[in-house]
Amino acid sequence: MTAGTSSFSEFLTQAAPELLPGRRPLPPGEHAEISAHATTIVSLKSAEGIVMAGDRRATMGNYISSRDIEKVFAADGYSLIGIAGTAGIGIELVKLYQLELEHYEKIEGSSLTLDGKANRLATMLRGNLGIALQGLAVVPLFGGFDNDAEDLSRAGRIFSFDVVGGVYEERDFDSIGSGSIFAKSSLKKRYRRGLETDEAVKIAVEALYDAADDDSATGGPDPTRDLYPVVMTATAEGTERVDEERVAETARELVASRSEQPYG
Repeated sequence: MTAGTSSFSEFLTQAAPELLPGRRPLPPGEHAEISAHATTIVSLKSAEGIVMAGDRRATMGNYISSRDIEKVFAADGYSLIGIAGTAGIGIELVKLYQLELEHYEKIEGSSLTLDGKANRLATMLRGNLGIALQGLAVVPLFGGFDNDAEDLSRAGRIFSFDVVGGVYEERDFDSIGSGSIFAKSSLKKRYRRGLETDEAVKIAVEALYDAADDDSATGGPDPTRDLYPVVMTATAEGTERVDEERVAETARELVASRSEQPYG
C-alpha cells in the first residue's frame, strides 16, 4: 500500500490487477454477442451547465435484454458520465471511475479539475483496450460544471472519447451509441446556445425519442411500464437527477404532439 498514490486505478494495478475490467482474461475471438449493449446517450450545454440523458434499453443482438437499464450517472458532485457499449463493463467502469475521483480527493485534499477528470477517464479507457478489441468496448460521454471557468455562464463542458482513450471536447452537444446519428440530427435542428435548463431537458428527451424512432436498439418512452429516459443536470448547484414525473410529463407531451404531426 504505497502512501500518497492519488490514483485508485493505479493502486489497484499494483495490488490486485485482476480486478480491473481491462485485465480480465478472455479466450481469443469476438465476444460482443454474449453481452448486453447499452445505447443511446445525449448531452447538451445550457445556460446553467449541462444536461445529460440516456434511454433505458439494452440489447443483445436482436434481443431486448433489459428495458429499464440506467446509463447516466453522477461521476462526482459536479460531473456526469453516460455509457454506451458493453453494459456490464460500462457500469463497472463507472463505479471504478467514481471511486477514482473520490480517492483522489481524499488523498490530495482537493478535487481534480474538469480537464483532469476527463484525462483520468481517458487513461482508464486505454487500460480497457485489450478487451475492447475483442468486442467488449465501452465508450463514455462525460461532462460537468467547471468551477474554475472565468465565465460561469459558459462553465458547462462536454467531452467525448474513443475506445483507444482519445478525449475530445465538444462545442455545444454530443451523442454516443447506436442511435447517436439520429439523436445528433435532432439536436442540430433544436439546439441553440443559452438554453434554460428546462428547455434543454425537453430537447434531450426529444433527441432520444427521434433516435428510438429510427434505431431499434434505442428504447423510446414506455408509458405501459412507466419507463422514461434518465435525465441529469450538472450546474453550479451540483449534479441532480431530474424528477421522473417531470421527465414522464415531458415525454407524454412529446408523444401527443407527434401523434398530431407524426413526421415533424
